[in-house]
Amino acid sequence: MSKAKTNSNRCKGCYYCIKACPKDAISIMAITNKKGYQPIHVNEEKCIGCGICYQVCPDYVFEIV
Repeated sequence: MSKAKTNSNRCKGCYYCIKACPKDAISIMAITNKKGYQPIHVNEEKCIGCGICYQVCPDYVFEIV
């Protein structure tokens, strides 16, 4: 089964993925990344690997594996 993996250092906090996720599997982390943004986190138990997050992300944060 596919899952979304992330590179949080690429995240710039647009949060398009949070709005697009049909399973509410993506949330904002309480830390900041190297660029000073609060990156996202994928709850792997909720993620169904649909790839919508990958499609809407302008910063190539996601990889579907």
